[in-house]
Amino acid sequence: MNLRQIEMFRAIMQTGSFTAAAEALHISQPGVSRAARHLEILLGVPLFQRVQGRIRPTDEALALYSEIERSFRGVQSIQQFAGSLKHGAYAMLRVACSPNVGIEIVPRAMAALLQSNPAASVSLEVFPRALQQKEVLLAQQVDLVFSSVAVDHPMLETMAVGHWDMVCLFREDHRLRSKKVITPKDVGAEAIVAFQADTLQGRVVKEWLTVQSKIPTPRAYVRSGQAAASLVASGLGITFVDSLTARSARTNGGMDWRPMKGGPRFPIQAVWNRSHSPSLQSMRLCSFVRQELAGIVS
Repeated sequence: MNLRQIEMFRAIMQTGSFTAAAEALHISQPGVSRAARHLEILLGVPLFQRVQGRIRPTDEALALYSEIERSFRGVQSIQQFAGSLKHGAYAMLRVACSPNVGIEIVPRAMAALLQSNPAASVSLEVFPRALQQKEVLLAQQVDLVFSSVAVDHPMLETMAVGHWDMVCLFREDHRLRSKKVITPKDVGAEAIVAFQADTLQGRVVKEWLTVQSKIPTPRAYVRSGQAAASLVASGLGITFVDSLTARSARTNGGMDWRPMKGGPRFPIQAVWNRSHSPSLQSMRLCSFVRQELAGIVS
């Protein structure tokens, strides 16, 4: 049976007559009648009993119709699935990120994505170290990572979505609040919460401070901006953190920050595995993350 014969047979079974089937298919009634006879000859079994101008399907016709409907339900399921692709409903979008973009930026972008695509679903994990981010991408445990640290590997592809700066963070009653920008000389007498020497933040702050003969005294060491902000909020001096963490600390109250004169700037990247192209939902989320980062004001 070809598709046209299946369509014709299905129309007859659904309408109960050659005439109604012809109308549904926009062809002549004699054409449907001839096609039905040809199909019976082709299959070698009677499909319809013709009694006083009416037709009655045989058991063979009923069995054939049942099989055709089962197949059509499969086709409809495929069509529905295909229609869901652009909405991301076919699979959960698995996302990971660095802690600083995981505070507000990525969650807000995810909320915007889900609002624009209610059928979509997402998951989010936070990994502070580049090695962890690299491992989950290579193992294909996540689809997309938003990283504020360099994630380099031949199997990974990156796309810039924004940037972050190192800034000076302090309590809002600190004398540095009167400054518009912080220089190394401004903090020479301060006690600081410092990052460990093997971290990116620890290295860049140490380099920035070397132009000043008097180096601030570290009172505590951390590996995360959130930990540094919490210690400063508790009265342990000042610290140098990424601008995203600083903005969040100021929003939550009791803290303020200023840019570092000549301070470093680093890219925020979307990263995915080269073994497959990113999905439409991944690219939409990247767009929302870019918008959130671009919309930040000091």
